[in-house]
Amino acid sequence: MNDVGAPDWAATTADLEQLLRLRSIPFGMKLFRDRADMEAIPRIRRPQHVHTLDQVVGQASRLGWTVGITADDLVGAQCRAVVGLGGAKTDDWKSGRHMTGVWFETEADASAHQAAMACVPDGQFEALAVGPLASGKVADWDIALFYATPGAMIYFINGLQWSGYKRFDWSVVGESACADSWGRALSKREPSLSIPCFAERRYGGVLDDEMLMATPPEHLGKAIAGMRALAKNGFRYPFPQYGVQQDVRAGMAVSYGP
Repeated sequence: MNDVGAPDWAATTADLEQLLRLRSIPFGMKLFRDRADMEAIPRIRRPQHVHTLDQVVGQASRLGWTVGITADDLVGAQCRAVVGLGGAKTDDWKSGRHMTGVWFETEADASAHQAAMACVPDGQFEALAVGPLASGKVADWDIALFYATPGAMIYFINGLQWSGYKRFDWSVVGESACADSWGRALSKREPSLSIPCFAERRYGGVLDDEMLMATPPEHLGKAIAGMRALAKNGFRYPFPQYGVQQDVRAGMAVSYGP
């Protein structure tokens, strides 16, 4: 899916970790039209149990594993549908019956939720690899992802907006928030920020203060360059507290002048 030259993943990862003080490993996702191509990745791990995709993501971001999956490795259609594996988007899936009375009051509510999700189209891919960006096992990740605090996320976004400003409008589908992050980034090829949902926190090890950014790789270099420019202006993460009772003029004059 990615026809842009691959960046230096080790250097990019080091930059992200240093600029954003990341506590987990930046990772990537790559879809494969042929399962055999995924299985050809050197020392690729294959699941020994049925998982949620959140767990596979956690294995990459928390344990540093590179894991390859097919539809059969995932627990159900909800996980498969977001990344377009296994023809998951059946009429039954679209109805939302499995979520009715669990996450939504009525089947109409659940069906509206399913329709709102950003997903990779069915029928194009047989497998997915998830692993650390800097592992060296995949050179051309389709998307790059990282977990970070809200403060780190706004700094990354400020970096993206430093040059060629663009307003970002992101969605919140609620449960199945993976559609807001990797589903949206894979299908729309845009930077995509999400508030991780219950399943990501319950099964994927996501912490209470973490958000998830998923983006096509070409946006990483732009954001890093922007954050470096901001750092020269004195704006660095973590943001130092100035104090809620201080005269603000002295602090603001450093950046904006008298």
